[in-house]
Amino acid sequence: QVPLVESGGGLVQAGGSLRLSCAASGSIFSIKTMGWYRQAPGKQRELVAAVTTDGSTNYADSVKGRFTISRDNAKKTVYLQMNSLKPEDTAVYYCNADLYLLSVQRFRNYWGQGTQVTVSS
Repeated sequence: QVPLVESGGGLVQAGGSLRLSCAASGSIFSIKTMGWYRQAPGKQRELVAAVTTDGSTNYADSVKGRFTISRDNAKKTVYLQMNSLKPEDTAVYYCNADLYLLSVQRFRNYWGQGTQVTVSS
């Protein structure tokens, strides 16, 4: 069972907006950094944005000023607000997080199943 579940992907026209959500589930004791990566066809997976437990953020240069990452620690959820979308933002977006599951008894890095974002020109 994948402890990270993404939602919010879809098809949008250039200039539009989408909001991705990723909820961590299961017997989670603690969560460290949460982030979003993306992978376009024929390209390597790349970091889009990340947020630490104290709220510090990091963005890829290509999305600075357009995307905003945030997290709700009480809901164990990370969000990615994507504005002014461009066709080159088209990719599968993956949630990533360092989770301490009680069943594992240590921190491990986990990936979500991915959600497709398609931006039409």
